[in-house]
Order: sequence, then C-alpha cells, then structure tokens
Amino acid sequence: MASSEKSKHDQKSLSSGLTRRQFLPLLGASAALATVAPRALADDDESSPSHAQARFVYVGTYTAPGVPPGGTHPSVALGIYVFRLDPSDGGLTQLQIVPASNPSFVAPDPTLTHLYSVNEDSAGRVSAYAINPANGALTFLNTATANGQFTTHIKVHPSGQYFYAANYGTGNFPVYRILANGSIGPMTDLFQSVGNGTGPNPARQEGPHAHQILTDVGGNHVFGVDLGADKVNVLNLNLGTGLFSPNTVPFAPVASGSGSRHMAFHPNTKRAYVLDELVSTITVFDYDPTRGALIWKQTLSTLPDNFTGTNTTAEIRIHPSGRFLYNTNRGHNSVTMYEIDSQTGELDVIGWESTRGQWPRGMNIDPSGTYLYAANQNTDTIAVFRIQQSNGKLKFSTLVHTPTPVDVEFGALA
Repeated sequence: MASSEKSKHDQKSLSSGLTRRQFLPLLGASAALATVAPRALADDDESSPSHAQARFVYVGTYTAPGVPPGGTHPSVALGIYVFRLDPSDGGLTQLQIVPASNPSFVAPDPTLTHLYSVNEDSAGRVSAYAINPANGALTFLNTATANGQFTTHIKVHPSGQYFYAANYGTGNFPVYRILANGSIGPMTDLFQSVGNGTGPNPARQEGPHAHQILTDVGGNHVFGVDLGADKVNVLNLNLGTGLFSPNTVPFAPVASGSGSRHMAFHPNTKRAYVLDELVSTITVFDYDPTRGALIWKQTLSTLPDNFTGTNTTAEIRIHPSGRFLYNTNRGHNSVTMYEIDSQTGELDVIGWESTRGQWPRGMNIDPSGTYLYAANQNTDTIAVFRIQQSNGKLKFSTLVHTPTPVDVEFGALA
C-alpha cells in the first residue's frame, strides 16, 4: 500500500527503466540535485499556512512489465490509484486501486463526477468511470477504442459534452461525445496530424506523434501538440456536431527538432507556453484568444548551464496565481522553477529542485496552489513540495510511495 513519509532520504534503490515507447535512452541513477538560484529572490524559510483542502486525488500509472515497450522497470502498478490529500503536509493516503491497463493519463470532468482515462497500449483505448462523491471511489462505466496506438493524453472539453485524446503512435486526435450518465458515447471525429516524415530526430520524428490535446482558457479553440511534427495544431470544435475544423491559423511551429510535447495557457488568456521534450526548452508565445493565433516570443533552456548529461522534459504547469511556472526534467531529475513577468509573460529562471527520485514525468499543482506533486516514474514515488507563495520556490514536504506513477489529477473535496 502506498504511504507518505517525511524523510527524504528513505527511498528505494531501483534500476532505471526505459521511458514509454522505448525511443528514449536508458539513463542511470543520478545524485540528488542541490537547488540552484541564478537570480536573487528573497528566501522564504517559513512555510506559509496551508490553504489546501482535503480532496480526492487520482494517479495514473503504467501496469504491465515492459511498458513502456521494451522497458525494464521492475515494479508493476495495478491500475488507477485513488488517494485523499492531507492538507497539513500534502501527503496522500491510498483509498482504492481500480484495475486498468496502462491508465497513464486521467482527466476529471468539470463537475468532478466522472473520470476518463487512457489505456496506453499498442491498441489504444479510452475508459470512463463514475466518481462516488462521498468517498472518491471509481466505478467503471465503459471503454472504447481510441482509433490509434499508444494513447498518451486525454482531456474533457470545458462544456462537459465531449472529451478528446492524443494517440502518440498514430499521430491522431479522436473526440467522443459524453452521454448523460457520463459514459463514452460515439466517436464524432478523428483529426490526423501531418508529420515531417523524416524529421531532424529520426528516432522520434519519423512521423506525427500526437502527445497532448487541450483547450485554451476560454474553451474557444482546441490545441493538438505534435512531437513528431514540431508543431501545435489549432482546431475548432463544433459543439453541436462534435466535428473538428482547422482554425484560420491552423498551427504554430516550434524550432526544428524541438519535439513539442505539452503546453499550458496562462490564466490571463494572453500567453501560452510549449514544453519542448527533445531539446529541453520552453517556447513562450503571445496568444490571441479570438484568432487562436500563437506568436513566438521567447525560447529558453530548462536546464542549468553546467549540466552535461542526457535529459528530456515531460510536464509543464502554471501556478493558479499566474506568477510562476514549473516543468519536470527527466535525466536531470528536477523541477525547474520560473517567475512569469506580469507585463511580458516572459520567463525568468528561479532555480532547480531535485524530485528525490528518477524520471519525473507527471507533475501537477493542487487547486489551492499550495502543493506541487512530481511523479517519479522509475523510483515509485511522488515527491510533494510546498510552494512558497512569496517567491515560487519549492520546499520539500513529504514522499509518497506508489508504483510507477505517471499523472496526478485532482478531484472533489473529501
């Protein structure tokens, strides 16, 4: 059973496994990183009072030996893990394990009454669950084919009428109608991204690789992030028919070979941030929410200048206040902390914080903005950090032990 633990030193020593889809290099264990602060910010040594509330938390995992395909990770998760958040330290108490095949990414609906999951297998699928409001427990409703391979991401439209997914292996984005009882209805459309064919990185960009799909803050446009094609597709979703149509500005490119993976929109609706997996950078865009247009503004590294190892980035999140941004580094095994300029939206690095484990893939911030959770996929832990509200720095709080964690998502109050 997973448990929270105060000591940051009591960790399992596990051999490192390959990342999903065997394309990424095997990385050895790395030493814990000291926080590096290249720019002077006031230290906030005293933890601010917690404003977090007890709520249900859902963790997606990898469940099969050798998944990611060809991987060697020794631990095997069993499905989706349901936890209760402890507001005092951000720790997680396990409540339920729901059997599922490689539910690596999960998504609650806007009402927090249903949860949707990918099944990241060679024949991708998506699944639906009802959430018991009294105890957060999940009840399986139904599953459907994802019409693609290795489904990596899933998101519910803000209207709650549809959800969509990203199929990495086949580079396409399906959309499904959600039925009245929350179960998966018919697929209403399937958008196929067009890849480079022979991209700069032949191991990862031999074709389109859909990695994330989401809407902007207002829900006006849909964005399909394609790692293989170095671009973000911009789509419109007709809420009556469930059909996609290309936006007037149909896509935004990132630098050749960057490998755009995930993105996040600033709460002010005027900025967007794209995390580039293959070169460990973040690309900052000005965003026009009316036209759905992304205009390049800044690109900066997620790594310190003196880092010489191998690294790929994984997740990007913005603090609810809009003041800070964070991303995970797999290899450097850290969270990069940034301050967001309130006028320009540009990023200034605050520093790096070790995740106390290996291969931090998923990462999320609780809705109150009090705690950040970094899922160390290859060492079976979720590192919990208190976010110092004055300067955005992370202060280690506790370590949760749970097998092959990938994605952390927040549900209703417990």
